[in-house]
Formats: sequence, structure tokens, C-alpha cells
Amino acid sequence: MKPSQEQAGGLPEPTKSELEILQVLWQYGPSTVRFVNETLNEEMREVNYSSTLKLMQIMLDKGLLKREVEGKNHIYRPAERQEITQSRVIKGLATIAFGGSPASLALRALGSGETTAEELEQIKMLIKQLEDQQNK
Repeated sequence: MKPSQEQAGGLPEPTKSELEILQVLWQYGPSTVRFVNETLNEEMREVNYSSTLKLMQIMLDKGLLKREVEGKNHIYRPAERQEITQSRVIKGLATIAFGGSPASLALRALGSGETTAEELEQIKMLIKQLEDQQNK
């Protein structure tokens, strides 16, 4: 099986469009297809309702989403926490595009855009944690 399709957790790595849907669900919580579609249209890009519905059904089949029925509404939520999915995506990207080096990925990401003082402080704290773990 290809690493980009299946990772350690057994779930497939989400596509760009699937990540957009997951981002809406992580930000706003369990939601209907209509809410997800309206949010995508307002905040990201124009998408037809039928396309959002079909993709969310595919994501359900792939195990990326879970669905609950409340009356006539189908409420979707991510199957795993945001941090877990993000880690899988980063590991896949590091493997494919950066020769398996998370450090190369991080350096490229930091050099590609504006980093706030708060983000730099978080990075410093993470580096300190990693150093402390190595010194144990």
C-alpha cells in the first residue's frame, strides 16, 4: 500500500478538498452538509452543495468522518482529532517531499512565510521540550 494513501492509523491521508472540509468541522464542531458547504463558500472557495455532499459521503466511507442522524439532519464530525490528522499529513509530506526529514520540512515552512512573535515563542518552547527529552 502506498504511504500517501494509508498511514499508521489505518485511515487514508486526506486530500486537499477533504482537509478543507475537516478544517470547517474542527473549527465549528459537528455540522450538517449544508453548514459545511455554506462555510466553504464564505471562507474558502465556491463549491456546489452536491459536490460537498458527495465528498463528505466518500469521506464517511473512507473513515475520515462519522455521522449521526438527528431527526432529518445528518450531522458529520471528524473521525479523529485535528492534531492526529495533521501529524499524519506532515509525516506523509516529509516522507514524500523532504526525504523523510521533519526538520527540512519545518525549515522550509518557516522560511516560506511570515512568522509571528507568538509562533516563534511556541517553536522555541517545542525545541526546548525536544532537547530536554534527548538529554534524559
